[in-house]
Amino acid sequence: MTSLTPPALLAPPANALRGISWVMIGMIFFVMQDVTMKALLVDYPIWMLIFVRSVVAVVVLVPLILWLGGSHRILSPLWRLHLIRGLLFVIGFSLFYTAFPFMALAEVTTIFFSAPLFTALLAVFWLKESIGAHRVAALVLGFSGVLISVNPTGENFTWVAVLPLICAVTYSVSQILARKIGEAESPLTVGLQTLTFAGIAILPMGWLTSIVVGRIIEVDHLRFAFPLDQPGDWPMLLLLGTAGMIGWMLLSRAYQITNASLLAPFDYTYLPLIALVAYLLWGEVPPWNTLAGMTLIVIGGIYLGYREWRAVKDTDDPAIVAETLYAPGNPIPAAPESEEEDALTPARHAAHHDNT
Repeated sequence: MTSLTPPALLAPPANALRGISWVMIGMIFFVMQDVTMKALLVDYPIWMLIFVRSVVAVVVLVPLILWLGGSHRILSPLWRLHLIRGLLFVIGFSLFYTAFPFMALAEVTTIFFSAPLFTALLAVFWLKESIGAHRVAALVLGFSGVLISVNPTGENFTWVAVLPLICAVTYSVSQILARKIGEAESPLTVGLQTLTFAGIAILPMGWLTSIVVGRIIEVDHLRFAFPLDQPGDWPMLLLLGTAGMIGWMLLSRAYQITNASLLAPFDYTYLPLIALVAYLLWGEVPPWNTLAGMTLIVIGGIYLGYREWRAVKDTDDPAIVAETLYAPGNPIPAAPESEEEDALTPARHAAHHDNT
């Protein structure tokens, strides 16, 4: 049976260059996904678009898992953890995409990229990991950027700005859970399970939300409907699902062959890319506080990655929260590790942990 097991790893410089390239190309696909989502939200409700994403992923992943075999499986004994992650995925990204019509893409995604900071913080309190002065400083810097981006005391502040922040928190919790799952599952199985449960959960959640919200305020993209009477939009709907899947596969592969602490800073290439594309397509110009907050969040996140890289040189102990794969709409923030099939896993990264 065909395996994802790669040949002998390339020399470190070649690995690093190839991994970085795949991360950056993967971010381009995630930008395509979110730009497509924003464009489709003009005519289609969130629930339908997230459901379509899940359907496309299942259609791709099921045959792939059956073909590869090995450690990849359709059913999982860890389905309860997958269910929780699926619910977190649905809740978080429903809120994330709800903000799209009200905020510039750069604003929404900058706030979301506080997720690595929340993950580091959760690792301290939940996983009882140690944290040093350098990482505390990076967290303070990064969260200062979050406050500046959200700007809760500003004249233009609205409740919508809190939605991507909640998504960042749910995403971070999902990442911690993914590390527990990852000891026994392949990335393809994790992706299939998460998106299958997400696709199932989005239907009752969308119906209930549309009823509750509809009584308070009329928001067209939160209505519960599945309009498929415009065949001309079907290629865009297909692109929505496939762009996210391709982006995830590229990032997963990059993290299999290259240390996560080296790759993590390149996740942030998403932010200037999305800002540029949003400006070209819709003339969106991020406000000063978004640009300032983005700068601080990126500096804080990159410094956490740098400290991770420093630590990984001195230990073989795997880091739990360094396995980032941070990208909006990505179902698998951490690829698994397995002693039986080490090639299916990201490189073992970092030390006694206090990082991203």
